[in-house]
Amino acid sequence: MKIRYYQDMHGRWRLAGFLLAMVSVFILSDARWFFNPTIQSVGWGAAAISGSIWVYIAAFDKDLWRTCMEVLYFCMAARGVINWMG
Repeated sequence: MKIRYYQDMHGRWRLAGFLLAMVSVFILSDARWFFNPTIQSVGWGAAAISGSIWVYIAAFDKDLWRTCMEVLYFCMAARGVINWMG
């Protein structure tokens, strides 16, 4: 019973990470909002949250190289938030 619960929980995290990634891509690729710093920081914030979810999942799966890739993506998304808020 516990194994099913954990698999279901990680499936929900994967869905949340995917949906946040799609929202961030939609926001960041829309030309209407490109020069709006508030909306851009929200888009990069969604990308950073999505990246942190994927870091957690990759670390839980013990996939070192995917974890490193997702950490890099998270850092760059956090940099995007800082750049657009500053």
